Amino acid sequence: MEPFKNIYSQAFFDQFTNVMAEVVTSFNTKQFLTEIFDASWDDRELKQRMRHTTEVLHKQLSRDYKKDIADLLRFMRVWDDKAVKVGQYDSLAFMFLADYVELYGLDDFETSMMATEVITPFTSCEFSIRPFIIKYPEKGMKQMLAWSKHENLHVRRLASEGCRPRLPWAMALPGLKKDPTLILPILENLKNDTSEYVRRSVANNLNDIAKDNPETVIETAKRWKGETKETDWVVKHACRTLLKQGNQELMGLFGFGSIKDINIKNFNLLTSRVRIGEALAFRFELENRSEVVTKIRLEYNIYYMKANGKLAPKVFKISEKDYETDSTTIIERKQSFKIITTRKFHLGEHQVALVINGNELDKYNFELIQ
Repeated sequence: MEPFKNIYSQAFFDQFTNVMAEVVTSFNTKQFLTEIFDASWDDRELKQRMRHTTEVLHKQLSRDYKKDIADLLRFMRVWDDKAVKVGQYDSLAFMFLADYVELYGLDDFETSMMATEVITPFTSCEFSIRPFIIKYPEKGMKQMLAWSKHENLHVRRLASEGCRPRLPWAMALPGLKKDPTLILPILENLKNDTSEYVRRSVANNLNDIAKDNPETVIETAKRWKGETKETDWVVKHACRTLLKQGNQELMGLFGFGSIKDINIKNFNLLTSRVRIGEALAFRFELENRSEVVTKIRLEYNIYYMKANGKLAPKVFKISEKDYETDSTTIIERKQSFKIITTRKFHLGEHQVALVINGNELDKYNFELIQ
């Protein structure tokens, strides 16, 4: 598979410069391409290529920010009118337009907000808006609140996604991590949005909030649950971290009750020694001796050996389902130890433990070997 950074290709820049030269008569295509494809180009990763493009573009424009923004917005209109299509990820490639606003417009709030509103349907601005929220917390969040009622779904999504306290790969928003109060009216406006794309952002924002302010999310979940099927989905997705942590208040809210009549029998580690590249396998029986159907959230923790010699758990979900009264269910599971880029395995003792409705049961040891 071709590296993702190659969305910035010769073909992309050829099309970009063709349109830019129409919009900005002083635009020097040859000089722009020479500076883009410099000696360090091949070594740059995706975000580095984006920032490099922003900086090279800035040299070609007037360096009068308001005029530059007018030129870039005009470029977008011409690009759309021509229906230019280079590759599958054109929208992502154009994040340097949002980056231009972040890098050169931080001292001009009004122009930058106008530009962001227009750029957002063209390419994502969820990263570039964040320095403005940090520098102008009240004005910035007031703008986000206004955008939460915008007619364009991409702008509405930005209202939520842009103020996520812990947006992955983005700068954190420490003020909102500490106190998310200003986020909540935005999410209230968007919780029943007609777009699933927007509602998913609402859920992800609440999940971010849950990591620093769990009580805020629990209170919100209680208020929203049962309003509509849309809010029910948002609430469940928003509470995924707290449910993984076994929060009993939320377990009750979602119908996962007492496990006093639930028994685990015949837990069997089918592979007590696991080679890297292979899989842990285990089997067990789940008995429901209750007189009623019981809703069970079934998970397991793998306690991975870390570099410091200590074990650290990671939770994996098996299922959420109803178990009939006086029933026995045989369950088998495998957990891969295939080498992946996102996890480094360390040899030695590991553990596995079942988790039922947030309650961890006995741990069982297994050994990871070469």
